[in-house]
Amino acid sequence: RIELYGDKSLVMTTTKKDAEALAGWLCDHGIRTKYMHCDLDTVARSKVIHQLQAGEIDTIVGVNLLREGLDLPQVSLVAVLNADQ
Repeated sequence: RIELYGDKSLVMTTTKKDAEALAGWLCDHGIRTKYMHCDLDTVARSKVIHQLQAGEIDTIVGVNLLREGLDLPQVSLVAVLNADQ
């Protein structure tokens, strides 16, 4: 489990609505999570990435996270939801 081992994860969804809903669900289930998508400005997106790197959150859920050019060695799991859509 993420919260047990301290591993970090990225989860990609197809819509902003899905990203926000999944982030909320994960938080409700005890996984420290933030969402990230184009409605967040650059400063807010940088803050979310910093929170992951600092260990303040365990998971980032977002749309098109790979285009952000993220270099996060802390991440041990990358999940793409609904990749066939």
